Amino acid sequence: MLDGDLIWSIISFILTILVFSYLAGDNVFFRIIIYAFIGMSAAYVSLIVITQVVWPYIVLAIIQGALRQQLIGLTGLLMCILLCAKLIPRLTRVGNLPMAYLVGIGGAIVIGGAVTGTIIPQFIDTFDMAWIYIKAGADSSAWSPVISGALILIGVQATLIYFHYGARKKQDGKINRRKLIEVISGIGQIFIAISLGSIFSGVLSASVTAMVERISFMVNLLRIMGM
Repeated sequence: MLDGDLIWSIISFILTILVFSYLAGDNVFFRIIIYAFIGMSAAYVSLIVITQVVWPYIVLAIIQGALRQQLIGLTGLLMCILLCAKLIPRLTRVGNLPMAYLVGIGGAIVIGGAVTGTIIPQFIDTFDMAWIYIKAGADSSAWSPVISGALILIGVQATLIYFHYGARKKQDGKINRRKLIEVISGIGQIFIAISLGSIFSGVLSASVTAMVERISFMVNLLRIMGM
């Protein structure tokens, strides 16, 4: 009689084999795993949204909340209904209002967080440390934190300026950005390339680690089963 842990290990073994079947080409078994993964992920996210957002902040707020909470809940419910209109081709424009609200709020949070949480603190810390080292007469070896902070500050600023799309039309009809913006954008592009390379290497190493762990799991399971 197989115990529960061994049964789940066998199921995991079979699912791993189905995922690895993609190495032989796209096939129906791999698609089944992908569909199951997407379905479970969507169900999990939907459950979290319903239990932690819709139910407490909309349903309960409308039924049991004070007047202010009821107004907020009704506004959220209206936004949800308008957002569902995006599913109907004829009513797509109706859903633009909640989408614009979400994009605006998200952009404001991202920009505000970048300015107040990264740019300004990094700027202040870098100059504070530089001022402390200047007053203390520190040698060149002690300036590494200042240099690191300055590089981070320059990288953040240059990366943000890289996404500056303002341009002027010249007399010959060409539209180009200012020379200074182009130079800073080039520096920002270098920082972006380094960041993407680091992220890719991290994802690749994590994927290789996961693959090695799965192969080790399969080998150990076969040994336990005496194969």
